[in-house]
Amino acid sequence: MKDLLKTNVYDISDNIVIVGSCLSRMQPEAFEKLKKISDDMYELCLEKYHLNMAITKIIGMLSRVNVKKITFATVDKSPHCIQVHYIENEIQKAMDLSNIEIVHYVCVNNELVKISKDTISKSKSLAKLEKNI
Repeated sequence: MKDLLKTNVYDISDNIVIVGSCLSRMQPEAFEKLKKISDDMYELCLEKYHLNMAITKIIGMLSRVNVKKITFATVDKSPHCIQVHYIENEIQKAMDLSNIEIVHYVCVNNELVKISKDTISKSKSLAKLEKNI
């Protein structure tokens, strides 16, 4: 697995997986399932790096390589890892992502739980979330 922020923007494939850096240790069986999606995997720790650094890096990658699929995966309940799932929306503001399949998972009990874009959006608005509870 490569460090996202230390990877050359040209050195990626058309199917990438971006994971929270602790996922392989905390959810090893789920991590193995992610490796079946793509062996081009990148770790990202948003306790170490600011979210904007990751957004800028991924935009650089997407503007140079014809990426067809991005999978984001993190452990569940981490206040830092949840930001990984916000990256898609931030990149969408800078460039067209309509030709890229983007999938989000959180890993719970070594299982991949698919997360919808609507759930991610609602998690950013505590007021909306409160109304739905």
